[in-house]
Amino acid sequence: MNPTSKLDESHDPALRSWIGSANDSAADFPIQNLPFGVFRHDFEERPRVGIAIGDQVLDCLAAARAGCFAALGPLVDDALQSWSLNALLALGRGDARAVRLAASRLLRRGTPEGRRAQTLRETIIVGMDHLSMLVPAEIGDYTDFYASLYHATNVGAMFRPDAPLLPNYKYVPIGYHGRASSIVANGTPVRRPRGQTRPDANAPPVYGPAKSLDYELEVGAFVCGENAIGETVPIARAEERIFGLCLLNDWSARDMQSWEYQPLGPFLAKSFATTVGPWVVTLDALEPFRTAAFARPMGDPAPLPYLNDPGDQLRGGFGITLEVWLRSETMRAAEIPAVRLSRGSFGSMYWTVTQLLTHHSSNGCNLRPGDLLGSGTVSGPEKGSRGCLLELASRGAEPVQLPSGEQRSFLADGDEVIFRGWCERDGVTRIGFGECRGEVRAASPGVE
Repeated sequence: MNPTSKLDESHDPALRSWIGSANDSAADFPIQNLPFGVFRHDFEERPRVGIAIGDQVLDCLAAARAGCFAALGPLVDDALQSWSLNALLALGRGDARAVRLAASRLLRRGTPEGRRAQTLRETIIVGMDHLSMLVPAEIGDYTDFYASLYHATNVGAMFRPDAPLLPNYKYVPIGYHGRASSIVANGTPVRRPRGQTRPDANAPPVYGPAKSLDYELEVGAFVCGENAIGETVPIARAEERIFGLCLLNDWSARDMQSWEYQPLGPFLAKSFATTVGPWVVTLDALEPFRTAAFARPMGDPAPLPYLNDPGDQLRGGFGITLEVWLRSETMRAAEIPAVRLSRGSFGSMYWTVTQLLTHHSSNGCNLRPGDLLGSGTVSGPEKGSRGCLLELASRGAEPVQLPSGEQRSFLADGDEVIFRGWCERDGVTRIGFGECRGEVRAASPGVE
């Protein structure tokens, strides 16, 4: 990994777009961002690749057909006319970087490409309020990690007060194979799952709706390129296998999880739904916000050599601020706005994204375009930075107070959970991830 910065013309804070809403200093999607997503017009079924700009979207299908990306070659042109991001992900970081740079010139004020694109505005630009966002890629495999030391320690202390962290944690990026089929798009209602729980340790388990439903504030990473089965991805090259990052809510049924997780780990408590944010912010857009990897506490072991790269230690982190907001059904009825429950930083993660990918492939596992890696719950050292209700409410001992007078130890039916994320620093244009939303619905009817 090159430890030096990789800024180019697309990061210039002086750039302005001919899309006026992109020039707002508080916009999530200025021209310095240009995240990718997949959308559908309200009037048609065919999904399209899109690039967010202000409160608008560049329709890549229409732009490609208008010749806007012709200079990038037929493979890229075809990928931008696909139904998902997978074709672009298969081409790899280099072509994705070229698309983002071309889009920057198309949407930029004062360039020849921008002046031509303005004449095509009615054809290639669509307002976000006229479309539906879909899951950005056809996800073949989903792996969820446990990369926050603070989250692992907090949760471990609840269940194993004498030994919160297991001996392997500081050596191995812990993860489990999730369920790709139940990954849902932003805004999709999430039904409370049914399953086995054991509320009374002296009685047999019972089957029914989960009572301890939780959210998990995570960051997802979409894989690009491919390695053959049996091949590993060295950490010095792992960054080129990561297309970009998104917001991710890995919904969890804690009462089901506590009963089923031994000896093989999460299963039905996690597989019922995972909400993925609509926009994938590329690693190229995130370049100005790179940080050093998490500083391991004195006495912690260094990563094993295959996970230890000087460049990754120097700039393997991302300065992303993450927030969780909640609005209950009662709050909506009373027109009370959502309340912020927590604010944390992705820079607090013990393991970097490249370490997660490298470890995943270290046994020869083949990672394919569109695979999704979840970071695990993002929690920080302060209580206000804890990324799930299990931690925030201390397993129910300290319920969260809502402005409606309600309390929450875990989620209630009708609760809407909203994640927000952004990056900012002096001298650089702020960029954001948009929102990742989901509303809890009652469990489906079933046999108790």
